[in-house]
Amino acid sequence: MGSAVETLCGQAFGAQKYGMLGIYLQRSAVLLTITGILLTLIYVFSEPILFFLGESPEISSAAAVFVYGLIPQIFAYALNFPIQKFLQAQSIVVPSACISTATLAVHLLLTWVAVYKMGLGLLGASLVLSLSWWIVVVAQFVYIVRSDKCRSTWNGFSLQAFRGLPEFFGLSAASAVMLCLETWYFQILVLLAELLENPELALDSLSICLTISGWVFMISVGFNAAASVRVGNELGAGHPKSAAFAVVIVTAYSFIISVAEAVSDLSPLLAATLILNGIQPVLSGVAVGCGWQAFVAYVNVGCYYVIGIPLGYLLGFYFKLGAKGIWSGMIGGTAMQTLILIWVTFRTDWEKEVDEARKRLDKWEDKKEPVLQ
Repeated sequence: MGSAVETLCGQAFGAQKYGMLGIYLQRSAVLLTITGILLTLIYVFSEPILFFLGESPEISSAAAVFVYGLIPQIFAYALNFPIQKFLQAQSIVVPSACISTATLAVHLLLTWVAVYKMGLGLLGASLVLSLSWWIVVVAQFVYIVRSDKCRSTWNGFSLQAFRGLPEFFGLSAASAVMLCLETWYFQILVLLAELLENPELALDSLSICLTISGWVFMISVGFNAAASVRVGNELGAGHPKSAAFAVVIVTAYSFIISVAEAVSDLSPLLAATLILNGIQPVLSGVAVGCGWQAFVAYVNVGCYYVIGIPLGYLLGFYFKLGAKGIWSGMIGGTAMQTLILIWVTFRTDWEKEVDEARKRLDKWEDKKEPVLQ
C-alpha cells in the first residue's frame, strides 16, 4: 500500500508542491498502521493457517514462532516505507543507505547474542529483526526532522493527514494488490514444493535459487526506485519527453547489468530469471511513477495466477519435472508480464500522462496549512 505515496510524492516534488510531501507521508503512515493491526491477526494465527494450507506440523510450528517475533516489524514497515519514498522522491538516498549499513552491523551482533548466547532461537532472531527495523525508522525520521534538505517538505505533524483517507485508500489498495500479487506469486512456489515427492530436496533447491535471485534482484529494486522517482518527478514537472527518456535509459542499464550477471551463472533457468528480474522491476517502477497500479494488478492476476502457477503445477506434477517444472512455470508468468509491460510502456502517450499527473495532484492537493507544528 505504500507505493501510493511513491506516486504522489514523486509527482508533487516534480510539480514543486513541496508542502504536500509531508502530508502524503503522514496519510500513508496512518493507513498502513491501521492495515498493520489487521495483519497482526494473521500473524497471531499463522500456525493454524499454515497447517490448513498443507504444511507439516513441524514446519508450521517453527514458522509460527519466528512470525510471532515479527509482529513489531509490521508497524515498523508501516512507517518505514512512506519515509523511504518521501526521501527518495527528493533524491535523498545516501542517509538511508548509511543508516541501513550501520543498522546491519548492529543487527548481526544482536542476532548472534540473541540466538547463540541467550539461546532464544528463531524467536530471538525475529525479535532482533523487528528491533533493527525500528532503529532504521527512528533514525530516518530524526534525519527528516533535523535536516535542512527536508525543511520545505516536512512542516510538522498535521491533522490534515486524517483528511481524505477513504480516497487515499483507493490508490493505496490498488498499490497493495499490485505488489502483493507479485510477492505472493513467488511464495506460492515454496508451498507447491512442499507437495512434491521429496519436499526437503525441492525446498532446498528452490531456496538456493530464490536466494541468489533475490540478491541480484536487489540491484533491480534500486533501478525500480530510480525509475519511479525520475518518471514521477518529470511528469509532475510537465516534462513528457524527459520521462520517456528516463524510461529508456534505466531499462537499458538494468538489462545490461542483468545479462552480465546471468552469463556467469550456473543454471539456464536461473539465468533466464535474472535477466527477467533486470527488466520487470524497472517497468513496475515506471508504472508506480505513472500511477498505473490498478492496471498492473490486473496484469499480475492474469500472468501470475492464470498462466504462471497453473503452468508450474502442470510441469512440476503432471510432467514430473519437480522443482524445475515449478520454476519454469514461474518464469513463464514473469515473462508474459514483462512483455505486456514493455508493450504498454513504450506505447505510452507521455503528453497524456503529464495531464493525468496534473489532475491527480490537483485532486490530492490540500490548500490548508498544517495545524500542528
